Amino acid sequence: MNEQAGFTLRGRNPDVLSCIANLSNDEVFTPPEFANRMLDTLAEAWAANNGGANIWADSAVTFLDPCTKSGVFLREIATRLIAGLAEEIPDLQARVNHILTRQVFGIGITTLTSLLARRSLYCSKHANGKHSVAKGFAGDEGNIWFERTEHIWHNGKCTFCGASKGTLDRGQGLESHAYTFIHTNDVKARLSELFGGEMQFDAIIGNPPYQLDDGGFGTSAAPIYQIFVEQALALTPKYAVFVTPSRWMTGGKGLDKFRRQMLTDKHLRAIVDYPKLYEAFPGVKIRGGISYFLWDGGYQGPCQFQTIWDGQPTGPAVARYLDVYDVLVRRNEAVPILEKVRARGEPTLDARVTSRKPFGFPTNFHGRPNKVGLKDPIKLFGSQKISWIERSAITTNSHWIDEWKVLMTAVQGTSAAVETKFLSKPIIAEPGTACTETYLVAGHLDNEAAARNFAGYLRTRFVRFLVSLRKATQHATRDVYAFVPDLPLDQAWSDGNLYQRYGLTAEETAFIESQVAAHADARVD
Repeated sequence: MNEQAGFTLRGRNPDVLSCIANLSNDEVFTPPEFANRMLDTLAEAWAANNGGANIWADSAVTFLDPCTKSGVFLREIATRLIAGLAEEIPDLQARVNHILTRQVFGIGITTLTSLLARRSLYCSKHANGKHSVAKGFAGDEGNIWFERTEHIWHNGKCTFCGASKGTLDRGQGLESHAYTFIHTNDVKARLSELFGGEMQFDAIIGNPPYQLDDGGFGTSAAPIYQIFVEQALALTPKYAVFVTPSRWMTGGKGLDKFRRQMLTDKHLRAIVDYPKLYEAFPGVKIRGGISYFLWDGGYQGPCQFQTIWDGQPTGPAVARYLDVYDVLVRRNEAVPILEKVRARGEPTLDARVTSRKPFGFPTNFHGRPNKVGLKDPIKLFGSQKISWIERSAITTNSHWIDEWKVLMTAVQGTSAAVETKFLSKPIIAEPGTACTETYLVAGHLDNEAAARNFAGYLRTRFVRFLVSLRKATQHATRDVYAFVPDLPLDQAWSDGNLYQRYGLTAEETAFIESQVAAHADARVD
């Protein structure tokens, strides 16, 4: 076999797997460079646990990608093994055969991606084809399995992934997106069926589908990547390495249980986080960024956490126990600041801020353009405009109508790669007012002075920095205020006196101000 053939073709510039377009934001192809960073992390952990041994020089180690798309992980693993096993298996063809038939396995997520993955790994869409670099496979699929799987419907939803029957029960002509790896109650038994014998994988690595956009249009679609992670860990591998959206760290629809599991799992050895939009996966808009983690079944201890920004680490990896808070604080530099704030034991603003629909009106509700003809008109703050309604129309929290209120938009964010504001400009709503779901009532107060002090407090960099630690998306729900102290409002608060109150160092205040932009003016309306 020619040494320049097969896998070494990937050395051409550009690598074809770095050029292909993503199928969607739900099924994102992993750039080869990123896949190799994940493999480097795996190799470092293997060496640390095995006296410096090289994982790529071990002919007994087995690898699984349970959600292969482009085949990049399998290809890069095989390339490393081909180099690492040269001494043990000198004959190139024998070495390739051993690696592809005994060490490297994958499960395609669609018909198209299974063919693409085989082309990447075997240099042929048929593992037993005449152009395949593997010799000895009896079937076309080789060790990259794919067959159409069906959802199991109950009350209009799939019992395994929660997909909507109305959207994804589309017949045989279209992909079902019922991913085999997560559509089973016994994943170990299922893999034995797929690969013809009891399988125990040393390392499971992948980039799973992120969500099933089955009618949510990217806004309300439920995530599914956590199910892939849970299934992988159920196989009890020695190592698991997955790249996922980072939303699980602070929020995400249906991710509370998964977040608790991750934060308390002392087998998490490393997390590398990319919070800047587009940085890890250029051109793919994943709100909150992405990250990858290394799970080590033989490890118990703190997790090495590192942030990458503009291609470089923001500092050294820091060993942290992740369950100190109910969310994962994503910047190591923020942890000592938060510790100083929390040390005072003060109540927090999430107890003061209301939940959605504070007066019962949805975002699309509008009153009259003016108060003419209304018996007892109430000013209603709504989406982009003021309207008027009768007082009697307000049946939820009607006792707040005649109090001073500070309103904050429930959604705040831009399409920029880096968010720097985190909260909207507060609106001071005088007595005789209400609002739609566009806003949260951040506080209802006795007098105008307290309302103005509160609005000024919410505009400080200090408050918005603490909000940023819990806010991974555009949604500024009540929960994002859970680290913000609820301070007395008999005085005006500024960043200067807040920094002094909590004993922040010059370095800590500089970090806050590097993360949070100043407002254009100091006024509040």
